[in-house]
Amino acid sequence: MPGGISLFNKNFRSRPWVRQFRPRQAVLCNKRRSCSAEVMMKVVILAGGFGTRLSEETGMIPKPMVSIGGKPILWHIMKIYAHFGFTDFLVLAGYKSYAIKEYFANYFMHQSDVSFHLADNSMEVLSSQAEPWKVTIMDTGLNTMTGGRILRARKYIGDEPFMLTYGDGVANIDLFALLSFHRQHGRAITMTAVQPEGRFGALEMEGGNDKVLRFMEKPRGDGAWINGGFFVCEPQVFDYIGEGDQTVWERTPLERLALDGELYSYKHFGFWKPMDTLRDRQQLEEMWNGDRADWKIWK
Repeated sequence: MPGGISLFNKNFRSRPWVRQFRPRQAVLCNKRRSCSAEVMMKVVILAGGFGTRLSEETGMIPKPMVSIGGKPILWHIMKIYAHFGFTDFLVLAGYKSYAIKEYFANYFMHQSDVSFHLADNSMEVLSSQAEPWKVTIMDTGLNTMTGGRILRARKYIGDEPFMLTYGDGVANIDLFALLSFHRQHGRAITMTAVQPEGRFGALEMEGGNDKVLRFMEKPRGDGAWINGGFFVCEPQVFDYIGEGDQTVWERTPLERLALDGELYSYKHFGFWKPMDTLRDRQQLEEMWNGDRADWKIWK
């Protein structure tokens, strides 16, 4: 794959966010790669917003916990990252953060076959399908903006590069290719750029009359590229979050990074879809139930 990373490359193996493979720490990779190292970069997920445009679902739970196919969309996002070996997650919660904490607090039991011995009030785990993930959930405040949440997470991220994404969007993105692109340009941040699907069918008309030359059902946008999330960040991005909790990540920090020549875009031409509205959620559910979930890159 163009721009891919060879995990056998000596320089790559020596990076601080990669360590040698250990037999008890399985690595998930795509079909075209065999791996001998474990990627240790943290994955930071913004999951603290109110989700007001999905209020039908978010009255009782935060938006990242809205389910697709019986699993929270947050779980789907984490499965995408885990497919490439990224299994150390930092979830930046806020609105109804307890719902996320309770889900993962009980996750192991829900994914396991267990026997309860009532006589001595003990439990025996017979088998488990729980993923080998580390999940840190940080309450970053109810009214904190996206940039402020990222800044608060610095104490857990440290001075290491990290992945960053939103808790409401899925894609069939090649994270190895994204990471390779980021390492090649050597700047502070890479943003994944996408072209969203149009909402309506488009007509190409013949000039001067009403003859339709071509019809396209819901084509991709008008050629513009937008922020699709799935960032790779170097620690210097924290220096651009200057307004504390009230910093909106998508405004001053990214604008300044672009002006300073530190922001690069990785163009993703494949599937990408956010869950902004009830209609989006219904479409994702239909795709999952119809075995058309293009973001399901794991096996």
